[in-house]
Amino acid sequence: MKLYSLSVLYKGEPKAVLLKAAYDVSSFSFFQRSSVQEFMTFTSQLIVERSAKGSRASVKEQEYLCHVYVRNDNLAGVVIADSEYPSRVAFTLLEKVLDEFSKQVDRIDWPQGSPATVHYAALDDHLSKYQNPREADPMTKVQAELDETKIILHNTMESLLERGEKLDDLVSKSEVLGTQSKAFYKTARKQNSCCAIM
Repeated sequence: MKLYSLSVLYKGEPKAVLLKAAYDVSSFSFFQRSSVQEFMTFTSQLIVERSAKGSRASVKEQEYLCHVYVRNDNLAGVVIADSEYPSRVAFTLLEKVLDEFSKQVDRIDWPQGSPATVHYAALDDHLSKYQNPREADPMTKVQAELDETKIILHNTMESLLERGEKLDDLVSKSEVLGTQSKAFYKTARKQNSCCAIM
């Protein structure tokens, strides 16, 4: 899971204006980085221009996903990530960034803004923080913990089932248990076997 780009744009007529952007192109060859960055900027502008106000969308391009959120006030955000990055986390990030941006940068500056004139420094921090969605997003962190608990539970159930098979041998060999107790155990075992873990 990787984030490559986080951009804030203004959806003007007819073109989208890039206000601020942060990139992580470290996974690309040194000689490709500027071209990749230019392509990400171009793609972000194109997606914002073709998206309706008040919309959210995810556009797939090869193995990448471009998540776009255009607010009703024409402020837009784009995240470019790999296809494994969770969409919900990407849209949470976009909403957070756009809310912060609209509070810190005056609305009058949006239509004529540029990365050089707009003063908003938090994009790089957000891009690095959200590289690991489990750490950045509480919901994803809880889901990961639940998945780990589920794995532990499955392992515990498997070990109990192995122990249960050994208990069957012990019950059948037992001289202390009466016939009625053995019958009760076998019936209970049959009833519990319907809940086998797949």
